[in-house]
Amino acid sequence: MKDYVPGEGFGELALLYNCPRAATITALEESTVWRLDRDTFNNIVKDAAQKKRERYDTFLQSVEILKTMDPYERTKLGDALVEEKF
Repeated sequence: MKDYVPGEGFGELALLYNCPRAATITALEESTVWRLDRDTFNNIVKDAAQKKRERYDTFLQSVEILKTMDPYERTKLGDALVEEKF
């Protein structure tokens, strides 16, 4: 059982994979719930992924040793990057 607090979301896996939700959500008090349709959710996710890809590609182009790398290979390298903050 999970208790959600204001600001939390649910159902994103069902939207991503176009399948029914695996759980039922029951409000214990009067609530306001916002929803997104699948197309809107996918557009938001794709837009965020594209911006991330462009940011990584810009960075990788600035790395001297990678400047001769084929753009396709650089994109694949960017897709494999994992960002960590210290």
